[in-house]
Amino acid sequence: MPQRSFSRDQHFLLPPSLDDLIPATHPLRFIALFVEDLPDTEWQALLGTVTRPHRRGAPRYAPEVLLSVWLAGFTVGIRSSRKLETACRYDLAFIWLTGNQRPDHNTLWRFYTEHRDAMRRLLKRTVQVAVAAHLVDLGLQAVDGTKVLANAAKERSLTPEELRELDARVDAEIARLEAHQAGDDDPTPPDLPGELANLETLRERITAATKQIEASGQTSKVNLTDPDARGMKTRHGLRPGYNAQAVVAALTPQPDGRRGRIVLAATVTTAADDHGQLVPMIEAAQLPDHPTPITLADGGYHSGAVLAACADANYVVAMPEARPAGESAQPYHKDQFTYDADTDCYTCPQGQSLTFRRRDDRQDGRQLLTYRAEGAICGGCPVRSACVGKQRGGKVLTVSVHDAHLRRHREWMATADAQMIARKRLGLIELVFGAIKEQHRAHRFLLRGQKAVDAEWSLLAVGYNLKTLARVWAAAVHQAGWSPQPGG
Repeated sequence: MPQRSFSRDQHFLLPPSLDDLIPATHPLRFIALFVEDLPDTEWQALLGTVTRPHRRGAPRYAPEVLLSVWLAGFTVGIRSSRKLETACRYDLAFIWLTGNQRPDHNTLWRFYTEHRDAMRRLLKRTVQVAVAAHLVDLGLQAVDGTKVLANAAKERSLTPEELRELDARVDAEIARLEAHQAGDDDPTPPDLPGELANLETLRERITAATKQIEASGQTSKVNLTDPDARGMKTRHGLRPGYNAQAVVAALTPQPDGRRGRIVLAATVTTAADDHGQLVPMIEAAQLPDHPTPITLADGGYHSGAVLAACADANYVVAMPEARPAGESAQPYHKDQFTYDADTDCYTCPQGQSLTFRRRDDRQDGRQLLTYRAEGAICGGCPVRSACVGKQRGGKVLTVSVHDAHLRRHREWMATADAQMIARKRLGLIELVFGAIKEQHRAHRFLLRGQKAVDAEWSLLAVGYNLKTLARVWAAAVHQAGWSPQPGG
């Protein structure tokens, strides 16, 4: 077959147009439209009081350019300011996005550090765009958490005792270096020697970590590189990281048949487990003028207190209860005892009453109620050995103060409708976590500190939503036959 000729010395007869660089349906075109459509209120919240450029000094880059670059980076998996600088120089899509401007990494980083907390607002903006376009299934949502590694080495996680030992070694080494400097005849240099300066920095980190332990009263390890990170169970063992939470809803059926997801809310916590995160996440995902969807969650969120809080807020939640198989089927398990709210009594399978005796507030936060049957009645019961066992006196039943909520939820989860709904959880949210970690390269956070990491996770959710919305927009553009060319 013939071969195409090429030459690196060829010249264009006419100057090329920027619109010729990328196709009409490129995702970065949607990002540009998204930024251009931001209302003044959003810009005011993002930029604060800086709304107009100064008359003097070097010309600044337009905030629209810098914001577009960062949103595009989080959409395609680039979160480094240096890599974004390279993209603005050599990537045709970024060259189009910036109008052939080339902000350096320092400029990009300053904009990011100054405005990343406010940029979290854009997550709600992406959701509003999706809802306004009738793209979100408002009947069902799923909440879950995933462990994301911190930007910190495992070896830098130390116990309080190890911190004290390291502090003593650092103090001794600093004293040795200072004594060595004092013995020199040369004048003292204006700056500390590099070795001594590094030790001073390490001592500051040790002091900060020690104060954090004393303030929180924790006895677990603290990481010197990122003191906010906590030991999280991962597939690689116990590593310093964060528990990244998200609420996800499905897209309505699309003409191309492809399925999509929208992240409704995202935050980061240092708690290793998910208890206590369910209600705040549902509240964060609330949409104005829309009823709260049914929320799907796994067993890690399940507790009586959580179910009680959901009931108080009128949240319908489908989540399994982590219990040993067949435990409740035992003939004299506490679930076989019926409760009467009017008399505040439980009735055993043999028809005998157990009356309230006391309430215990445990140190772990659990609130337990104790009910007991009369010893004389249980003593003559034919099933005493199977029910009471070797315990003296009457049958003792210890239940949670939220036992009524637990029972109602258990009964509902046993229905066919609840089981059918609960099966949709994995397919609804696990795909989102997989895409963010793999396609957006978010196996590890780049920033340090919970506040910074929380903003980074929110922007990862923004990037995921923008990528989803861009695909829907591209399908509509393709169907309409729109072209960026003149006359298109």
